[in-house]
Amino acid sequence: MRTIYKTDNGILSQMDAFEPDVWVNLISPNMDELTEAAEYYEIDIADLRAALDEEESSRVQIEDGYTLILVDIPLEEIRNDQRAYTTIPLGILLVQDAILTVCGEDTVILNYFYNNRMRGFSTKKKMRFVYQILLRTTNLYQALLRVIDKKRSEIEKRVGSETTEDKDLINLHELETNLVYFATSLSANKVVLDRLTRYERIKQYPEDKELLDDVIVENRQAIEMTNIYRDIIHGARELVSTIINNRLNNVMKFLTSITLVMAIPTIISGIYGMNVSGKWMPLSETPHGFAIICVITGAICVLALLVLKKRKML
Repeated sequence: MRTIYKTDNGILSQMDAFEPDVWVNLISPNMDELTEAAEYYEIDIADLRAALDEEESSRVQIEDGYTLILVDIPLEEIRNDQRAYTTIPLGILLVQDAILTVCGEDTVILNYFYNNRMRGFSTKKKMRFVYQILLRTTNLYQALLRVIDKKRSEIEKRVGSETTEDKDLINLHELETNLVYFATSLSANKVVLDRLTRYERIKQYPEDKELLDDVIVENRQAIEMTNIYRDIIHGARELVSTIINNRLNNVMKFLTSITLVMAIPTIISGIYGMNVSGKWMPLSETPHGFAIICVITGAICVLALLVLKKRKML
């Protein structure tokens, strides 16, 4: 899908054709849309398609007549029937009189702009627009990191209670996987931001430099948050695993103790059940001998239970 936008006196309008100072937004475009944009702005179509490859790495590529900026942005997806997060490339191409964005999925980052919710947004100030996109990207990373940490807190509240399940361990692993994606993408974006500090092909205003500094600070903070949350989740995952294993050990200990106690009457009844002369069996000719043996057996079982409880085997 291709849409063209242009701001005039702070008002964003949708255009029908290419013209100067516009923003061309390509969301999961087909080959005809890519070819038309590439021919009009004299861009290598491979650079336009780069953002559609999920394996493309973040970078700044300067070519004759245009500049390609690739960054990784966060995206929500469904993984293992649960809400999870990953990252996908977003391509930003700067040409002389326009800016193009290419992405394989519709993202809330660009929605923020064409819904006209960004203060000071103008399609004529291309570098400021780029920095605003990058700032929205880092802000979204931080927002999702807080969501991930909230999910981790909810799981930790169940740690130690009877509601702790193996599913909690799987959920913590999924959260840790999300943070691995975020850490890799944020580190790659940091390289792009460092490269942009030396970019001088397009004129930049003093406010643009300040905005870039804000983006660098926010990106650094997102990296630190990712590393901290990843360490916390790793510790929480080990704690949940230890609790589950300890609970299993307690069950096995209890079953072993019960088996040991139940073996006592089995042994006694087995001895009295042997096919030997009754006169040699204790209490065999005593009145109420069966009851006496049962009482003695029960007393031995109770004594065994007390010993096991004292040794904390129950």
